[in-house]
Amino acid sequence: MEIGIDSFAAAFTEDSRTVSASERLRNLIEQIERADEVGLDSFGVGEHHRREFLDSAPAVILGAAAARTQRIRLTSAVSVLSASDPVRLFQEFATIDLLSHGRAEMVVGRGSSIEAFPLFGFRLEDYDALFAEKLDLLLKIRENEHVRWSGRFRPALTGQGIYPRPMQDPLPIWVGVGGTPQSFVRAGALGLPLMAAIIGGETRRFRPLIDLYRQAGVQAGHPTGRLKVGVHSPGYVADTTDKAADDFLPGFARAISDIGKERGWPAMTRKDFEAQLGPEGALIVGSPEDVVDKITRHSEALGGISRLTFQMNAASLPHEKIMRAIELIGTRVAPALRIKLGGAKS
Repeated sequence: MEIGIDSFAAAFTEDSRTVSASERLRNLIEQIERADEVGLDSFGVGEHHRREFLDSAPAVILGAAAARTQRIRLTSAVSVLSASDPVRLFQEFATIDLLSHGRAEMVVGRGSSIEAFPLFGFRLEDYDALFAEKLDLLLKIRENEHVRWSGRFRPALTGQGIYPRPMQDPLPIWVGVGGTPQSFVRAGALGLPLMAAIIGGETRRFRPLIDLYRQAGVQAGHPTGRLKVGVHSPGYVADTTDKAADDFLPGFARAISDIGKERGWPAMTRKDFEAQLGPEGALIVGSPEDVVDKITRHSEALGGISRLTFQMNAASLPHEKIMRAIELIGTRVAPALRIKLGGAKS
């Protein structure tokens, strides 16, 4: 199993907002460097277009990280493909791939936040149609240097060359999904690796959706080894489980409650949080030993997963605590999981 970190460069609490935007981005690059140093497999940067976040240009952040890391894979988490130009997105990540000597990846999705659609002149009514069409074009660009293509939402390509070409052939493209069955089926039918965002509830309840993905892939003739499943979940590691919970709860509850005001969710309580910390809950928060046990259970519940990424930044933790958590994940969690479940590194 591969282990990684995802960040949205977010600040949801008053304390976290006292840190300047410039310092927060410098801290993020230090976090990516540290993840590389301790042997983690991937670091992802999200995409949002609102006040709390500094990740509106993830390719720029990942390009900076490419120049200061050696081994870690650098990915989006996710790129909002529905509101992007697939040509430009491919060019950006091909450039990151060249800068990093073949370590770039994309996770593309429709976007759970909707602010990108009006910002870039798209209609929410076209939410799914935009993604389907743009994913088709993105995959054609990946496969062909010169592209002939036409669709509803973008001017046609009539054989133009798309440059630069990445070092990796093909450039890895994952599909990021939430809880919509057709999204799982589409990823499977295309034979693309899947990154499921499991941010609440019981992880095992995603098993039917994961099964849909795998069934669609097999029915489309794709080898099972190509049908990778990744999980992106809120998580954090400290020296003890009590310490991890006490550190993580305030900022995470604030973030969930703020988002909930827009989406009709109730505010998060301590009881809600503790339920998510339980054996079946989605939160991967605790000591290294407890986190290893929980990830192992999650993998078994989902029929095996290939990558697990921790989303710690949503809790608006201080930089020093995130750096310590990255160290614990790299030196204690990831090695233990690779022994128990297998992984890319020994």
